[in-house]
Amino acid sequence: MKFPTIAIDGYSSCGKSTLAKDIANALNYVYVDSGAMYRAFTLHLINKGLLKDGAYIESQVLDELVNTVISFNYNRDSKKSETYLNGNNVEKDIRSSAISKQVSPISTIGKVREKMVAIQQDMGRQGKVVMDGRDIGTVVFRMLK
Repeated sequence: MKFPTIAIDGYSSCGKSTLAKDIANALNYVYVDSGAMYRAFTLHLINKGLLKDGAYIESQVLDELVNTVISFNYNRDSKKSETYLNGNNVEKDIRSSAISKQVSPISTIGKVREKMVAIQQDMGRQGKVVMDGRDIGTVVFRMLK
């Protein structure tokens, strides 16, 4: 790996996101917001009509995992990493209250979590990223090779 991956573990509300963003900006790395990944997938499901008011059919959700691409790109102008869903910048869209209200049930689906962890591990293998989360170092990158 040419550039390292930086993982910041910690409890909720301990400042790990602020630290991770600052480190990413200072190093010109991409900050990966793991929560944004779940928000982006939730947005995708809503846009496809597969999630409404927290109701979904799990088999349809799992079918969508195959064709969903979530990535992050650093925006030099705003000095922030932005979330992309299937090639489209969705950073503003995923921060709405509509997404906030519906992301929780989707994020608890085991296969969805497995897919997001796999994406995070792939990003980590590429390096030059900073990720934070309660289990980023202890679970997501524990076995990364």
